[in-house]
Amino acid sequence: MDVGLKRELEAKVYAGERLTREDGIALYDSDDLAWLGRLAHHKRTEMNGDRVMFNVNRHLNLTNVCSASCAYCSFQRKPGEKDAYTMRIDEAVRKAKEMEDEQLTELHIVNGLHPTLPWRYYPKVLRELKAALPNVKLKCFTATEVQWFEKISGLGASEILDELMDAGMESLTGGGAEIFDWEVRQHIVDHNTHWEDWSRIHRLAHEKGMKTPSTMLYGHIEEPRHRVDHVMRLRELQDETGGFAVFIPLRYQHDFVDSADGKIRNRIQAQTTMAAPAESLKTFAVSRLMFDNVPHVKCFWVMHGLSVAQLSLNFGVDDLDGSVVEYKITHDADSYGTPNTMHRSDLLDLIWDAGYQPVERNTRYEIVREYDKPISLAERRSEPQQVWA
Repeated sequence: MDVGLKRELEAKVYAGERLTREDGIALYDSDDLAWLGRLAHHKRTEMNGDRVMFNVNRHLNLTNVCSASCAYCSFQRKPGEKDAYTMRIDEAVRKAKEMEDEQLTELHIVNGLHPTLPWRYYPKVLRELKAALPNVKLKCFTATEVQWFEKISGLGASEILDELMDAGMESLTGGGAEIFDWEVRQHIVDHNTHWEDWSRIHRLAHEKGMKTPSTMLYGHIEEPRHRVDHVMRLRELQDETGGFAVFIPLRYQHDFVDSADGKIRNRIQAQTTMAAPAESLKTFAVSRLMFDNVPHVKCFWVMHGLSVAQLSLNFGVDDLDGSVVEYKITHDADSYGTPNTMHRSDLLDLIWDAGYQPVERNTRYEIVREYDKPISLAERRSEPQQVWA
């Protein structure tokens, strides 16, 4: 990067000026990762200090049967396939209650677009989950699923959201965003929820008082300019509604080891390489610098690995998601080595080991509990420390 441009961008960041589309592309062009990290860490510290948020949650995928066949997805199955499944409501409740003793605070529910499940199944399962776990927040469904519910129910998104909220839903999830630019999207997505409908549904959710996450799937066939465009669209919507609580860059996964049937479902794998750790850290940093009006940036450790998750805390990230328990959408695709479950104690150790103060949150990013600050480096060096692989 030209030295003059580098100084200009740094001055804008330290002055708190909003970065432009061209600035974002220039930041991605920089190969000075330490410099990017320093800028992003400055922004992150201004907004969130040395605190790192997490929650105790469980991911629950009610069905992997899906009418769509998105090119990157290893999770979806067609009706009749050997490992296609759909949970009965009592089975979903049983799985959800498995973590009750760990003071679970959130259920995160995402599913395939099931071609024959009736609309009424979805509010009914939420009511049963809420009755079984009344103190647990329900973060459920992507905008893609909500548009699917419009199709199978004949209702509008506003009515659907009202009924789901009445059944106990606290927030939508951020999924279905992938990359909004049509130049890329037409090659990776096989459903009808594109920017216009994704933003319409989240705008409605925000109008109804929800705080929702936003996401971006990166590291496949997109280019940095597409990532910048994606963040710019979300930033403009955030200017309008103020309803996004967090931005989550999600690392695209290759289909290293698929499930028992041995099929490789990722149709773009042959023409892609997964983002290396340095690219992930750059994406976190640029996202933090560009998305200046979203309070938090999250590293979903399942997709990045624990070491990169710790490093990301120096590149703009201030949230490490939660305990997760079972994340079939990624673990159906790869053997990347991340565990299914991180208990509260594991997350605390991970954050302390990185030199930050853990803060447990709920779905709306309200503080549940603040933990002690990390011990000093000198004290840590006085005895052997656990190493996160």
